[in-house]
Amino acid sequence: MRIVIAEDAAVMREGLVRLLEDRGHEGVAAVADGDALLDAARTHPSDVAVVDIRMPPTHTDEGLRAAIALRRERPDIGVLVFSQYVETRYATQLLADGSAGVGYLLKDRVADVGEFVDAVQRVAGGGTALDPEVVSQLLGASRRGAALDASLTPRENEVLALMAEGRSNAGIAERLVITDGAVEKHVANIFAKLDLPVSESDNRRVLAVLRYLQS
Repeated sequence: MRIVIAEDAAVMREGLVRLLEDRGHEGVAAVADGDALLDAARTHPSDVAVVDIRMPPTHTDEGLRAAIALRRERPDIGVLVFSQYVETRYATQLLADGSAGVGYLLKDRVADVGEFVDAVQRVAGGGTALDPEVVSQLLGASRRGAALDASLTPRENEVLALMAEGRSNAGIAERLVITDGAVEKHVANIFAKLDLPVSESDNRRVLAVLRYLQS
C-alpha cells in the first residue's frame, strides 16, 4: 500500500510514516500543507492519502479542502481524514464527492495502532472508515434526517449507523448481539428501502452510507 501523509506537525507526520512503514507499507511522501499534498499525489503513484484538517497557512480547514480537491482530481486515491476536529461543512462534501475510498477518524479516539492501520487499508481498498462521533455530528448538522429515519425501522437505523462506521456484517452482529443472518436481512431491507439495486459499478454498501450521511 502506497501512502501520502499530509500533516503539519513534524513529530506526528514522521510518526505516521514510521508506523505505516513498520507494517510493510510504503510512505511515498510526507508533506505539511494542502498544496504539497496535491503535488505529491500528482507526482507519486499512491493508493491512499492520510490528511489532517488544520494546516498552513491559516490552520483552519486547508487540509479538508485539499482532500476534496484530491478526490475530484484523483478519485482513484482513497482519502482518510485524520484529525482532532470534526468539520461538518466540508466533511459532508468530501463524502459526497465519491462513492468509495473515504474515511474520517478522530486522533484522540483511535484506540490502538492496529485499528488505525486497518482503517487506512479499508479506505485504500475502496471502503469507508468513519468515527461514530463524526457520524453523530454530521447527522446533527443534517436538516433532512427525519425523512430517512422514518423510512427505516429503529434496528435498520442502528445497522446503517454501524455500516457508516465501516463495520462488517460480522462486526455489526457482534455489536448488536444478533446473528449474521439477521444482519444480512436488515442490510437487504436497507438497500431496498433506499432504492439501491444491484449494480456492477457501484458499491451499494458505500452508497447506503453516503445516503445516510447526506440525509
